[in-house]
Amino acid sequence: MSNQLEERVALLEAEVARLKNKVESDSSSKPWWERITGTFADNPAYNEAMKLGREYRESLQPVSNESSER
Repeated sequence: MSNQLEERVALLEAEVARLKNKVESDSSSKPWWERITGTFADNPAYNEAMKLGREYRESLQPVSNESSER
């Protein structure tokens, strides 16, 4: 039983080392937002989402009443 446990711990340690190495090597590359730039280029669904988001943000802006300001 202890042999099986030792083998499992060794496998887990190797996996943790592999994951740490991957995280360290990924952190030296470009930031995530630079890596995904252009992913949605010419995608109608993305363009629609951006349009809807813009309309929503604009709807939150206070409406200026020019006639009351005069």
